[in-house]
Amino acid sequence: MLQDEGARARAARPASQSAPHPAPWAEPVATALLVLADGTILEGFGIGRTGAADGEVCFNTAMTGYQEILTDPSYAGQIVTFTFPHIGNTGTNDEDLESLDAAPASGVRGAVIASAVTNPSSWRSSSHLDAWLEARGIVGITGVDTRALTALIRDHGMPNAVIAHSPDGTFDRDALKARAAALAPMEGLDLVPPVTSRTQSAWSETTWGVKTGYGNRPAGEGLRVVAIDYGVKRNILRLLAEAGCDVTVVPATTSAAEIMAMKPDGVFLSNGPGDPAATGEYAVPVIRELLAEKVPTFGICLGHQLMGLALGGRTVKMAQGHHGANHPVKDKTTGKVEIVSMNHGFAVDPASLPETAVETHISLFDGSNCGLTLTDRPAFSVQHHPEASPGPRDSHYLFERFVALMRAGKPETIHAVLD
Repeated sequence: MLQDEGARARAARPASQSAPHPAPWAEPVATALLVLADGTILEGFGIGRTGAADGEVCFNTAMTGYQEILTDPSYAGQIVTFTFPHIGNTGTNDEDLESLDAAPASGVRGAVIASAVTNPSSWRSSSHLDAWLEARGIVGITGVDTRALTALIRDHGMPNAVIAHSPDGTFDRDALKARAAALAPMEGLDLVPPVTSRTQSAWSETTWGVKTGYGNRPAGEGLRVVAIDYGVKRNILRLLAEAGCDVTVVPATTSAAEIMAMKPDGVFLSNGPGDPAATGEYAVPVIRELLAEKVPTFGICLGHQLMGLALGGRTVKMAQGHHGANHPVKDKTTGKVEIVSMNHGFAVDPASLPETAVETHISLFDGSNCGLTLTDRPAFSVQHHPEASPGPRDSHYLFERFVALMRAGKPETIHAVLD
């Protein structure tokens, strides 16, 4: 009955009111480009900030934690390609930030994503990824074949590139190619100054709970730890506080004399971006003085590399680096294998280290060095990020190891502590 009435209505409709013919297929206009240094151009659709930014393109294999990745100061100067296609589907919030400065200045230059960003589906979300990227000044591109880009990086190394977003699709492609080709390599770049703390500060926030949010521990009741900020992540500081430390964060250029004047029970060397040899120009002399004072010392990521340089070792640029949350690392002191988070483009050459530096951790992907400890001083470091919890908590013991080392108080007890 309804079909018959519909047919009669269509037949009675004047020709002028007939349904219009569908428009011809229109190819979507690219509103974002990723222009590699060799002139290769990848087209896509822009999100986040409009304009252009440049940096070294790396890929990250993590399936979750995109907001933490995009606020990790260790990514300063880089454009992050996400190998997992669905990025942004849980939105963003005000809690999952890793840069110490909550202002939009974490250092990430751009984000490359495969699929279009969907509307948030998490109860914790407070904003869409697109709006969040724009607020933080990060240029994004979606619709890219990230598998092909990842394969290119795997085979040829991390290229420099320019990422550009123009809502009307207008680009000066030749100018973008020239800009990408002229970019300086990561080797020799000290990228710590833009991301380090400007002033000394105390840290007391502890880890997050579903019902409680972040906790807070009272000051003046724990071990005194001075954390040298080369681009430190918030969750590292939270786990130090959780382990019973009164943490004081100091800028990267703080002198050894200033640190020793604080009478620390231990010193923490943080993660950070750039070439460790460049940062080492001012960081290594400080670390050498602290090691000479036999202050218990713990380093992570860039802090690990700087400790290696302070011991007389050398660091090397990796072709594709390690970036992701599914990396297997073996702790040679226990024989256990941990699933860890990685984020580094340089590595310590273990063959360059003195006999007093013992390799404690290795990557089971490529055998590269991921940890060391000293036999003559109370110090150790790891290349991976034990605070990131991909395992989920395989590496949290390292914070307890640091606390035990500080409590032991004597360098000759280090092996007992490590065992």
